[in-house]
Amino acid sequence: MKITIVAGARPNFIKIAPIIKAIEKKQNEGADVSYRLVHTGQHYDKNLSDTFFEELNIPKPDNNLEVKSGSQAEQTGAIMVAFEKELQQNPCDLVLVVGDVNSTMACAIVAKKQNLKVAHVEAGIRSGDMTMPEEINRIVTDSITDYFFTTSTSASENLLKYGADTTNIHFVGNVMIDTLYQNLGRIFEPVFWNEFELETGNYIILTLHRPSNVDEEQSLIQLLQGIDKLAGDKKVIFPIHPRTKAILGETNLDLKNILFVEPQGYLNFMYLIKNSFAVITDSGGISEETTVMGIPCFTMRNNTERPETQSTGTNTLVGTSIENLEKLFGEFLENGKRKAGIPELWDGKASERIIEILLTKS
Repeated sequence: MKITIVAGARPNFIKIAPIIKAIEKKQNEGADVSYRLVHTGQHYDKNLSDTFFEELNIPKPDNNLEVKSGSQAEQTGAIMVAFEKELQQNPCDLVLVVGDVNSTMACAIVAKKQNLKVAHVEAGIRSGDMTMPEEINRIVTDSITDYFFTTSTSASENLLKYGADTTNIHFVGNVMIDTLYQNLGRIFEPVFWNEFELETGNYIILTLHRPSNVDEEQSLIQLLQGIDKLAGDKKVIFPIHPRTKAILGETNLDLKNILFVEPQGYLNFMYLIKNSFAVITDSGGISEETTVMGIPCFTMRNNTERPETQSTGTNTLVGTSIENLEKLFGEFLENGKRKAGIPELWDGKASERIIEILLTKS
């Protein structure tokens, strides 16, 4: 079986690392399987791309399509044109896509139009919010996928509602958590740890990147000022995305607690989360990692495609208003951590299950 693995953005790199390890393990056991890794270049900033390949020991991509940024249509179209040439020059039996970025959808479409099988890792998750580009990517990708690998029973149920064949839906667990377990022993403090006098439990992690939170300068400033205030005596470490940094420009925010840092590599960032007091974010993936590490997480969105992080894990959905965040964060300060657990099959073995299943299909 020849598998072409597609990755394009930071979350993808974290998900493909254990899949590649699982394939190599099968190769060592004598299985007739090979892979070709294609990086679409959707994320190309060193801190959002190269660092992850180095830290997670992901092999150098066989091809980097180098599409870079652009509008949704420009980026998607550029990926499709480049990936079509890639597949024509390097035939395979199956294209494996992960997550829900533009690369996921674009490469799935190209593969199906070349009559290739498509496997979607993290299939079936839904937020119900059609204003999110990721939701459209999920729906389109799942509508043409052959093999669905889900992180939860609710994701599997979503696929059944859409009419997917039950024999092709496989609840395997979460590959992102595979990466976390494989690297927990390797995480280490960032260079600014001592400079900022950070200690376990004396700081909050903040990440914001969704358009609803960062695209309008004044509302972003108000949000940051509100978070700065609610932090009390805790520092707030904010690895700021290049796009968000550009929106803020040279504005003097006069913040007491928020400390801006560059986007962090995986090993530094997981160290920061593991040792934090709490996390405020609008990222779905981070709500999964905090769940496994038992860190309270407050997600600044009106919906989530990962309901298990709420029902089982440590995640609280707070909407996008600073008032609601202040209320729910205040309740947390008053009542302490709520009882939480780890979702079913988030045991570090999802990638091995995926490759085992694919080999039975060849």
